[in-house]
Amino acid sequence: MRSHLVVGHVRGIEIGLHASWLVLAALVVSTLAGHFAMIAPNWGPKLVWTTAAVTSLCVFASLVLHELAHAAVARSRGIPVRAITLFALGGVAQIEQEAEDPRTEFWMGLAGPLASAAIGLAALLFAASFGPQPGPDPFVNLLGLVGATNAALAIFNLIPGFPLDGGRVLRAMLWRWNCDFTRSTKQAARVGQAVGTLLLAYGAGRVILQAGIGGLWSALLGWFLLEAATAAYLQADLHRLLLGVRAGDLMGSAASVEVSTMLRAFVDATLVHDGANCFVVVEKGRTTGLITPLEIAKVPRALWDRTTVGEAMRPLGPPEPLTRFTPAADALERMAKAGVSFLPIVEDGRVLGLLARAKILHTLETRRLM
Repeated sequence: MRSHLVVGHVRGIEIGLHASWLVLAALVVSTLAGHFAMIAPNWGPKLVWTTAAVTSLCVFASLVLHELAHAAVARSRGIPVRAITLFALGGVAQIEQEAEDPRTEFWMGLAGPLASAAIGLAALLFAASFGPQPGPDPFVNLLGLVGATNAALAIFNLIPGFPLDGGRVLRAMLWRWNCDFTRSTKQAARVGQAVGTLLLAYGAGRVILQAGIGGLWSALLGWFLLEAATAAYLQADLHRLLLGVRAGDLMGSAASVEVSTMLRAFVDATLVHDGANCFVVVEKGRTTGLITPLEIAKVPRALWDRTTVGEAMRPLGPPEPLTRFTPAADALERMAKAGVSFLPIVEDGRVLGLLARAKILHTLETRRLM
């Protein structure tokens, strides 16, 4: 999930907000404002909305700390973490690769709930230290809500349904027991699908009975969990089917074009006759980018005589070029994240060939039928 608004960095990890987070933020602030107005009618609108806004910020900050706990464990085990994104239904740490052993997976999964539990316990104990109050106190109420929210977050995330944190812990335990990562992922994802279905049905039932926003929230969480668990199951199946297939096994030839070639000359003399859908753009023997009909279509035809291939190409960059030994399943995931259909296979700075998404999918379907 990509961020639409970057709000900062923590030790090189990008902290961002998805556009859907704005909906959540507005909903949480308005709900808290209604809650404070009901329990403390003497506060006045300014204090009510200020307390609601500050409480919301504290809750969102604790979500970031929850995800940073996952990231800290991942990094301690040598697994890169690119970003943390808050969205409408929570947060997600964009961990670049899977754990290499059950122990790492176990602690990566458990770190978030432990962080939330610690924050919740600290906030609740701090609130209790103020003792009985003659009336509703903004700071004590803030602490109480932050504590209760984090406690609920820890408990919910420990539900053993993948991809919740508890599902990752379950996968780690199954992995330790059966020594099969793919099988363990599919089993944990099945539990996640069951939990998501139950939560969706529960929420839908509450909506029908006019239980208010609580039922809708439960239904949305159930739907999200069901979709995510299904995606995890399919991804595990993809890895199983492509097991042992490397990028080099599916590599196609890499036709090239000079970076200074005019776009019209390239289209008329090469593209329409060659039959290739992707070309490596080179400058003095060095690969600088790729060009496909998609990049060409972004340039108005009237400008083809004044535009070079180098100006129209997609420069080499994220995702990183493949090697001959990159697993085909990983290559497919990189293409999906970057929104591209081709990636170059590079060795010692030299492009050996191109890997097409269509080639991987064809191999996947062939193996599925075998």
